[in-house]
Amino acid sequence: MKTKKELKEEYKQMKIPMGVFQIKNISNNKVLIDNSIDMESKWNRHKMELKFGNHRNRTFQKDWDDYGENNFVFEVLSELKENDEGNMNYNKELKTLENMVIEELNIENRY
Repeated sequence: MKTKKELKEEYKQMKIPMGVFQIKNISNNKVLIDNSIDMESKWNRHKMELKFGNHRNRTFQKDWDDYGENNFVFEVLSELKENDEGNMNYNKELKTLENMVIEELNIENRY
């Protein structure tokens, strides 16, 4: 069994995926594009808001209510690698990456 110190060190070494993702409605192909330094947590936040009926994007919420959770998929569009120097503004970089992805993929059918 690992000690608390070993577990803490393992946690510090974990690389949490950050990047740009979409939540796609497979019934009408509309997408919600977002970014996060912790994509899994952000996806879970979106799901919880939708399940409780209080997502900030009302059109997205309505489609979630009409089509159901099974008609939505989470897809990573681009990942941002961690900078070892530690002086990078990840939120700014992620927003830039998000804009680039939207432009590159010519995503127009968005929430």
